Amino acid sequence: MMQRHYAAKTEDVPEGGKKLIRVHEMEIGLFRVKGQLYAWRNVCPHAAAPVCRGLVCGTKLPSLVYEYEYGMEGQILRCPWHGWEFDLQTGKHLVDPEVKLRGFELEIEGEDVYVLLPKR
Repeated sequence: MMQRHYAAKTEDVPEGGKKLIRVHEMEIGLFRVKGQLYAWRNVCPHAAAPVCRGLVCGTKLPSLVYEYEYGMEGQILRCPWHGWEFDLQTGKHLVDPEVKLRGFELEIEGEDVYVLLPKR
């Protein structure tokens, strides 16, 4: 059974931006990518860093030798401790997709955003 917790107003999370919230002693980052809101727990799976405090940016895309193509602007979360990069739409680590951020489902009711967590 899931329980709704008020998180923010939709306008509090701009495109390419973030908002950190706290629910039951847990910090969660809200992010907006391509108009869609996502919620990720603020714990990096690598070394438990506060990953949601990292930079929202783009990354180097696969390309030929000596060619550096930058892309995915506003879609990548870079961990502030060791630079691990995660896709904000899937939570997957860019190098090892088996490593993933812990995500939470959101409900939007009017302008209010709620995060869904298991009942305690």
